[in-house]
Amino acid sequence: MNLGYFPLVNASLNGLSAVLLLIGYRFIKARRYMSHGTMMIAAAASSTAFLGCYITYHALLRLKRGTPITRFPPGHWRPVYMTILTTHTILAVAILPMVLITLWYASHKQWQRHRAIAVWTFPLWLYVSVTGVIIYWMLYHLAPTLQH
Repeated sequence: MNLGYFPLVNASLNGLSAVLLLIGYRFIKARRYMSHGTMMIAAAASSTAFLGCYITYHALLRLKRGTPITRFPPGHWRPVYMTILTTHTILAVAILPMVLITLWYASHKQWQRHRAIAVWTFPLWLYVSVTGVIIYWMLYHLAPTLQH
């Protein structure tokens, strides 16, 4: 089985989530509540699809190769990559319950609670989505050029 397409799919889903989040943000600022809700649900669906693909990829990779991690080569870029990867990973774990709580408050029309957590959820979720794309680019496009 060729697993080579998974990283691009994962990055694309992260990128799509980021775009949907930004569109949703614009809609809420314009007081277009239904459109905002649609974009946030679409962003959640994209992030859920990413998570499913990510877990599937790493499970299949482990079965195929016996290792779950693609290594970034040593050099000047490695600390930058590791910093982005570390913050991305920590916030990705933290953001999942925040997204679920934010969506739950919205679905139950608890607008004050929804807004109180959404002001934290949005920038963190956006950061995780954008850094997911950056990590993909660094690992699959930058890193190969550094290996001479």
